[in-house]
Amino acid sequence: MAKGYWIAHVDVHDAEAYKKYIAANAEAFKEYGARFLVRAGQSETVEGSARSRNVVIEFPSYDAALACYRSPAYRKAIAFRQDASQGDLVIVEGYDGPQPGD
Repeated sequence: MAKGYWIAHVDVHDAEAYKKYIAANAEAFKEYGARFLVRAGQSETVEGSARSRNVVIEFPSYDAALACYRSPAYRKAIAFRQDASQGDLVIVEGYDGPQPGD
């Protein structure tokens, strides 16, 4: 089964309030097996437009990624994020097919 991913691009306008979101999302992320692959590290926008933070979170499956977003625990965390930031989030299924050179 392919993994699931959250890909988020975020501008934080209230860093103190955003810390509440980070604390609140931990319960849902733990419950659904989330693992941060990218968490606001150094980046360079080479095409298009961007936000200041980029985040990629891996889940054991696409269904787990969707379930986490829709969970009561994450719904509570969203309120903190929406008050402190603006962003874009896509949930995508991973790819397990052939790769270049296969």
